[in-house]
Amino acid sequence: MTRPLPDVLKVLLLCALAAPPLPARAADGPAAVVPGVDLQFPRDYGSHPSFGIEWWYLTGWLTTASHESLGFQVTFFRSRVATADDNPSAFTAHQLLIGHCAISDPARGHLWQDQRIRRAGMGLAEARTDDTQVWIDDWQLERHADIYHARIAAEEFTLDLAMAATQPLMRNGEHGFSQKGPALSSASYYYSEPQLRVTGRIGRAGKTQIVSGTAWLDHEWSSQYLDPKAVGWDWVGLNLDDGGALMAFRIRDQEGRTYWSAGTLRAADGQTRSLSASDMGWHPQRRWHSPRSGVDYPVQWRLEAGGHTLDLMPLMDDQENDTRLSTGAIYWEGAVRVQEHARDIGRGYLELTGYGQPLTLR
Repeated sequence: MTRPLPDVLKVLLLCALAAPPLPARAADGPAAVVPGVDLQFPRDYGSHPSFGIEWWYLTGWLTTASHESLGFQVTFFRSRVATADDNPSAFTAHQLLIGHCAISDPARGHLWQDQRIRRAGMGLAEARTDDTQVWIDDWQLERHADIYHARIAAEEFTLDLAMAATQPLMRNGEHGFSQKGPALSSASYYYSEPQLRVTGRIGRAGKTQIVSGTAWLDHEWSSQYLDPKAVGWDWVGLNLDDGGALMAFRIRDQEGRTYWSAGTLRAADGQTRSLSASDMGWHPQRRWHSPRSGVDYPVQWRLEAGGHTLDLMPLMDDQENDTRLSTGAIYWEGAVRVQEHARDIGRGYLELTGYGQPLTLR
């Protein structure tokens, strides 16, 4: 006589049968980023599970009905677990999904922030391959008809935002092939969507407010992101008031010098050009010392980029993000105002990694 399965085993069996098929793995490990690949959309809005690491990175400025200026960040990471390649079990963690979110709130003086990490599968955490749709429990980011929806229910705050495209996406580097060092192998596929128009609601400490603003989305995937000599990077994504946009980054070596630098500048008329190290200069102006981690961050900058001299002024100094429970890193990531000739010309986000210890991408 066959005994009935216990309820918990029934649930696990049903989840296993309902789980999506595992992605085909590369014969020699994670897929390589190579030049000359033409990004295809909408396919490349989606996940690329054969590559080692990937992220969808939303940043922006919001204005409340009471005229508060706030920054926000929502990031979903996908990380391929190469050691699981030979295990066909649906219960094996072939992909990890990580979520970070934060609100920069000057009235609070430091970030509202939260993080999650889950194994992909069982319908609880996934990153679809056909378009942008990634979720971890009730945290989600999805794209429909050129509008991104981010819904985050964090422990102390909530975000429910719609972000509509107002411009064509921006392929960074050489048609989306973005080199991160002298070797072609240190590279990513990378595009940005600047000047996203934001509407929605945020909640803080149980109080919900209607907000509007402007956002920036980065989508990037790679298998060998950083050169062995690199310890971290400085990055900006800036929405300019005239409709232009600037993405710029520099990779730093162990002495803190610029090891590699590149960017993309879109003018107000839509003309876009790639920037190299000779087109840019990174000059820190002021540092802030974190009382929690003890790390010193250069939070104010003068950035020379494509003939412009821009001053980046933080919305507040304490925008340190502690993600040791998920990615293992502490870094500075925050909202900045953009000035040229002492005049406000835009807003954006600045990210500073690898200042406390060298950054390791899982």
